Amino acid sequence: MEYTQLGRTGLKVSRLVLGTMNFGPQTDEADSHAIMDAALAAGVNFFDTANAYGWGVNKGRTEEIIGSWFAKGDGRRDKTVLATKGYANMAPDGETPWPNHDKLSALNIRRSVEASLRRLGTDHIDLYQFHHVDRATPWDEIWQAMDVLVQQGKVLYVGSSNHAGWHIAQANETAARRGSLGLVSEQCLYNLAERRAEMEVVPAAEAYGLGVIPWSPLHGGLLGGALRKAREGGGGRTSSGRAATALEDPTVRGQIEAYENLVAERGLEPGEVALAWLLSRPGVTGPIVGPRTAGQLDSALRAVELKLGDELLASLEEIFPGPGPSPEAFAW
Repeated sequence: MEYTQLGRTGLKVSRLVLGTMNFGPQTDEADSHAIMDAALAAGVNFFDTANAYGWGVNKGRTEEIIGSWFAKGDGRRDKTVLATKGYANMAPDGETPWPNHDKLSALNIRRSVEASLRRLGTDHIDLYQFHHVDRATPWDEIWQAMDVLVQQGKVLYVGSSNHAGWHIAQANETAARRGSLGLVSEQCLYNLAERRAEMEVVPAAEAYGLGVIPWSPLHGGLLGGALRKAREGGGGRTSSGRAATALEDPTVRGQIEAYENLVAERGLEPGEVALAWLLSRPGVTGPIVGPRTAGQLDSALRAVELKLGDELLASLEEIFPGPGPSPEAFAW
């Protein structure tokens, strides 16, 4: 496994991030524990979750599964850089949340962190991330709440998720005025097929020293061999839902067909190439991989060792062109 520092911090994290969103809804507790053991054995030390994972009436279940894994001991918690998120309404789906039970008021930040700590069975969260932008709460209030939690030792670092470039700038300028460290990471939608983050988010993250943590690196399975799996009759999730809908667009289908042919000619797996491409991008700490099985984890691990040559990178750029530099891409 390769390691890098998270943004401008001294924190060393693996170049793959273990996403746990499937733990509970898709993967039972025993298999989830096995995947986490396998990831740790392979050197993956960066685990990502969120308070809402588990979904529906089971919100919080994923954190509980991680907590029961930590409780097995043998250095599991000490070896893991634990990231979770807060913002969500934690009431069961369909129920109206009680006032102040969601978003990023100082009250809900405190409540959410304390609840995550109980579910996770730990005394601190290494990276606490704002799952979304709260446009109604000023950054001064948010940082005041986080500064207290950092001083208490309950949170070590703070990150954002799904924030625009100007949100990152606003957050860190406010933090600097307060003498706070500010955001150290941004978790955003970013992959070969969805490169809009390159327009503003990635440049802002680089300028302010945030590590970029891409989620959905295979774009809902679209970049994981969706067409090949559909032909072979083993599409599963990749032949339905978001990927299947996207493939109804002739332009998208043409791109994916060209992509799969390109990697097949080189004897490579499309999912592994998509991950390796992200690992080659400036500013990227590591993509989040969310395996439902140990086999899917093995495939992701191979991507770390895969180095893409200049010719292949140029061919990928032709199939999936980026938006171009900002502001030139939209200014002229």
